[in-house]
Amino acid sequence: MKFPPTPALEICILAGGLSQRMGCDKSRLRLGRHSLLAHIRLEARKLGAPVRVIRRDLVPRCGPLGGIYTALIRAKAEAVLFLACDMPFVTAELLTVVQSEFQREDCALFVRVGGNAGFPFLLRREALTVVNDQMKLKQFSLQALAGALSARCLRLPSRWRAQLANVNTPQDWTRIRHRWAFNCI
Repeated sequence: MKFPPTPALEICILAGGLSQRMGCDKSRLRLGRHSLLAHIRLEARKLGAPVRVIRRDLVPRCGPLGGIYTALIRAKAEAVLFLACDMPFVTAELLTVVQSEFQREDCALFVRVGGNAGFPFLLRREALTVVNDQMKLKQFSLQALAGALSARCLRLPSRWRAQLANVNTPQDWTRIRHRWAFNCI
């Protein structure tokens, strides 16, 4: 399924985290024939927009805000769709829904995950000023950023929520591998 390109959009996959809870680089973990990063990259490319991977943050040790800042500084498009490298079940179909919701209201949009703002999310390039302010205040969480941007949080129907599973710990990795084996056999 090929989705129409959106020239005003680019996609950034954040893969520069320290993976401290996991104990190894999550982006390189292999699930089936591909790494976690490759899975999300393959789905992102289906949207037809440019896809970049942010592995090294311009401002280190700021959690995801370092990668967000880096992406927005380097952005050529007016809006950036942010993805995490550790969410192997996200589909292009879900990303298209998020993109459509963003275009409908044209404000910062985060997907609601367990009651919190989370990935995937879309920001306009001018959100850079707020991201920079949040880093100066040492407010590194996505929740704090969503609040500072007065972002809209999109609650997904239950059939989509399983796509938001991510890997933070060895226990998460065991669950993801089990689910992959169950779904892919």
